[in-house]
Amino acid sequence: MSAPPAPPILLASTSPRRREILEQLGIPFEVVAPDYEESEEDPVAHALGKARSVLASAGERPVLGCDTEVICEGRVYGKAESPEDAVVMLERLSGKTHEVVSGLALLTQAWEEVDQAVTRVTFRELTARDLAHYVATGEWEGRAGAYAIQGLGAALVERIEGDYLNVVGLPVALLVGLLAARFPGVYGYG
Repeated sequence: MSAPPAPPILLASTSPRRREILEQLGIPFEVVAPDYEESEEDPVAHALGKARSVLASAGERPVLGCDTEVICEGRVYGKAESPEDAVVMLERLSGKTHEVVSGLALLTQAWEEVDQAVTRVTFRELTARDLAHYVATGEWEGRAGAYAIQGLGAALVERIEGDYLNVVGLPVALLVGLLAARFPGVYGYG
């Protein structure tokens, strides 16, 4: 006799990357667009705010919120607003190590688990040609730090330390640990 299927997690995010990662992991989920206004540069607060904004419609299902920021030399880099903004961000990351910080909130009506994951990414020295080529692809759009490590942005990276999928958009090691602790065996972990 097999176990009943796990109830789908409500993903409080419209990010295609987060959906792809959950699909890759085989975790059942439904997307609910969060009704949350980001007002500060704190990915943990954003993750919790997004998750709480959809909690009322969750019933007994867990809600997952996530937000990612890039931090370099104390400065936070969110999503670039224009090609020129993307060039400036990428110039500032060129030849440096930055941190990709993701806040993650997993919650139900009864409890909240909130944490963060940090991955260190080092860019190679980028030339004006590198920047122009990458920005022309448009891949920077909608991405924290103006790059996508899982795409053409991989060519910008010299080294990575930590959870690769955190840089893509969802800190998988952190999520799997929380699922295993709160729902042993239900989502295939623990």
